[in-house]
Amino acid sequence: MQEDHPRTPSDEVIAGQAVYNRLVLAGYDQFVLGLSCRLLWRCPKRHMLANYDRNVGARHLEFGTGTGYFLDRCHFPARRPELTLVDLNPTVLRVSAARVARYEPAVVQADVLQPLPFDEGKLKTGHYDSVGANFLLHCLPGGWQEKGEVLANAVAALRPGGRVFGSTILSSGVDVSAPARRLMTVYNARGIFHNTDDDLTGLRWQLDKRFTDIRVTVRGCVALFEATNPAPDPTAAPGG
Repeated sequence: MQEDHPRTPSDEVIAGQAVYNRLVLAGYDQFVLGLSCRLLWRCPKRHMLANYDRNVGARHLEFGTGTGYFLDRCHFPARRPELTLVDLNPTVLRVSAARVARYEPAVVQADVLQPLPFDEGKLKTGHYDSVGANFLLHCLPGGWQEKGEVLANAVAALRPGGRVFGSTILSSGVDVSAPARRLMTVYNARGIFHNTDDDLTGLRWQLDKRFTDIRVTVRGCVALFEATNPAPDPTAAPGG
């Protein structure tokens, strides 16, 4: 695994990712993607899988890999896609990489809130057809300005015309049921979630800053997003 870190991850980042041990990951598909998504967040996992099927490319980079559930089930446009997995948690990387071992994925241990180690081995700038960030942003500490660094990393990774897509659980600007609000409060108190101030307007703001062809679909309190990395403007002045 590549372990080049520009800076040491914050204590909040380290604590948040540490929750996902082998025991938690063993039940993640059933309890989070199954029960919680359908009953509490009110966004059944089929909608997230459809987001993958619409946007995933032959050269795909995944931020925050989880169990690899969607990568295991989505329809890549190539029989042998080039797949790269990025996560700070080594256990998550091992579990997800084993699940999609048939694709022989590259794995990179890194904090997606910091500039990634591009062109130092396994990651390449301007190379990927797609970048996925599914159920990631609501787990990361900070406001939209800080979480926007994930999208900045996606811009650096994507080829012109490449697609970024994913989903995140929001706490405002969407319909949050009373049971969902209670669980969200508990998760935020425990440092599992960091989405107390995550709203729909802020998500759109961060996408609008960087991408075109933006589509945001809200289901329950989950925002599913997809957008295109624009080609450079040939008429723009250098540094403009």
